[in-house]
Amino acid sequence: MDVIFSPLVPWPVLYVAAAITMLFAILAIWRGLGGWWLRAPAMAVLLLGLANPSLQDEERDPLSDIVVMVVDESASQRLSDRASQTAQAVEALTTDLTSRGMELRTVTVPDGQGDAGTELMTALNDTLSEEPKSRIAGTILLTDGQLHDAARAPALEAPLHTLLTGRSTDWDRRLIVKNAPAFAILDEEITLTLRIENQGAVPRDIPDRASISIAIDGAEAQTFQVPTGEDLELPLKLPHGGMNVLQFNVAADETELTDRNNSAVVQINGVRDRLRVLLVSGEPHAGERTWRNLLKSDSAVDLVHFTILRPPEKQDGVPVSELSLIAFPTRELFLEKVDEFDLIIFDRYKRRGILPALYFDSIRQYVEKGGAVLVAAGPDFASADSIYRSPLGDIMPAEPTARVLDQGFTPLISELGARHPVTEGLEKFAPNPTVDGIPGWGRWMRQIEVKPLQGQTVMTGIEDRPLLTLDRVGEGRIALMASDQAWLWHRGFEGGGPQLELLRRLAHWMMKEPDLEEEALTAIAEGQTMILTRRTLALETGELEITAPDGTVTKLPLEETSPGRFTATFEGPEPGLYRLKEGDQESVVALGPAAPREFIETIASGDKLEDLVDATRGGILRLEDGIPNLRMVGEGRNAVGRGWIGLTPRNAYLTTNVTVTPLVSPWLFLLLAMVLTVGAWLREGRR
Repeated sequence: MDVIFSPLVPWPVLYVAAAITMLFAILAIWRGLGGWWLRAPAMAVLLLGLANPSLQDEERDPLSDIVVMVVDESASQRLSDRASQTAQAVEALTTDLTSRGMELRTVTVPDGQGDAGTELMTALNDTLSEEPKSRIAGTILLTDGQLHDAARAPALEAPLHTLLTGRSTDWDRRLIVKNAPAFAILDEEITLTLRIENQGAVPRDIPDRASISIAIDGAEAQTFQVPTGEDLELPLKLPHGGMNVLQFNVAADETELTDRNNSAVVQINGVRDRLRVLLVSGEPHAGERTWRNLLKSDSAVDLVHFTILRPPEKQDGVPVSELSLIAFPTRELFLEKVDEFDLIIFDRYKRRGILPALYFDSIRQYVEKGGAVLVAAGPDFASADSIYRSPLGDIMPAEPTARVLDQGFTPLISELGARHPVTEGLEKFAPNPTVDGIPGWGRWMRQIEVKPLQGQTVMTGIEDRPLLTLDRVGEGRIALMASDQAWLWHRGFEGGGPQLELLRRLAHWMMKEPDLEEEALTAIAEGQTMILTRRTLALETGELEITAPDGTVTKLPLEETSPGRFTATFEGPEPGLYRLKEGDQESVVALGPAAPREFIETIASGDKLEDLVDATRGGILRLEDGIPNLRMVGEGRNAVGRGWIGLTPRNAYLTTNVTVTPLVSPWLFLLLAMVLTVGAWLREGRR
């Protein structure tokens, strides 16, 4: 029961009246009035009556205390026996708190969206925002202590306790990629910095060296023995243009917590600094300038162009000293520096005695070792002086029949070419739409008849004869275009055609760019979604095998979305490294990091929570030492001890009814004030 005031007039009026009353009392004393001691109480009683003192009686229902229990169910909590430790603690604490009449608010925390990790404080904040702080008796965290949102910790008035899962003997090994560029120039050395770290209670018998395997694009891995706890400088040259996927794996020990952080995937985009092209024109002709302009228009191309203007058989009596022509540096180009070129183009070239058989054999070896040659055949290809009659003919994909077909024809994409990346969808670049299966580009006016020997014919000409044939030779590639009329497209004859696009694709295919490979398995990761593409020249494919980071295998059918392209979409259940396989094609793709944030630090520790726990006088205890008992402690007192944790009773209540009764009737205050006033008057009147 409390005494309250419910003034009959506003409080400011009462304050002013009290000040005037005091002023009158002081004035009465100063003037020596005999009844001042009666006048002052009379005015005080009147002011008290205006303040209206009352008795307030409340009916209260006590409220139970609330305990918030945050249960970490992130991926790291599934290591070892942490899940069972957590389950036993939750069951025991729930039973104890319920028996004490407390209300329990249990919130589970899964892995954060994307690779956010463990968001314990976010979950705690959200839960506390829905509960009255005056009823919170304490908070209990069941976790390994590896949270990733400590900055969001709320201000707490009750004790915060952390019960750590895991074991004091736990140890783990992890691989860290400290430095890796996003792109690199081909044939230039880059340096990756790696580090292998051991965490936790490392057993004494664990050696200070570890085995690490390195694989590129899913190929066979190479294994090395390296020291742990030191930065490793790894020099590397990218093998091809486009995306290079480097996979690192550290051999796991059966006693460590997990091997999920023993792997790392680095994706580096390989770019060519310059494309070095050697163009050899056998003679001046209408298309020669077109070839040169096309190649020179690309700033990434370093072009070396030679045209045979004065063959050896030309004898006109002009002294050599008076000629301004540059001698053809055959030995330097085709023996000494042939390996420096990325692509060699023979444009209407024929044997004239300038290049002996030894040089052509050098070019053949250049292709077999990984080089690329494009032959744009003119009429001389069908003659006895054809370069097919040289050692280069051993790797040609087609043989000339000695016929030259001088008539107009429209180049067509073959059935195989519709699936090959060099010519797939090429008709979309035509200046006019396709009509009745005929692409909307201009005609060519000559074709060299050839008989295919090997390789893939992707374009055809007159009466379905081979026009563009591609082949792989050893580690290199060769292409034969059985016409010298492609320049008509560039000149806009009958509307022209996509010569630039065709040449670009040819060059990239011959440079082994992954995007132009006819047999490839690729994946694009968007969040947790993989868009999978199988490119093949086959008419159908088998099921795609997807191996998840935890080793589970999923088989997924592929659907043909365009000629030669089979696609599928897969939702990865968790971040990590996924292995893909279909037939003889293998690939890898990473959803998020190869080692998710949850597995960067796996050893249970309370270091990240220590400051927050100490601020509330709570404690950090290990569940391996047993589930602690609960005690009730006063506010501001230490809330942890050996084998126990404390909760602070809040004594909260709910007011159900309030009764307000006036302390004295207002008429009584008025009567008392009148009596005192009359008494003062009589006292002063006698004087």
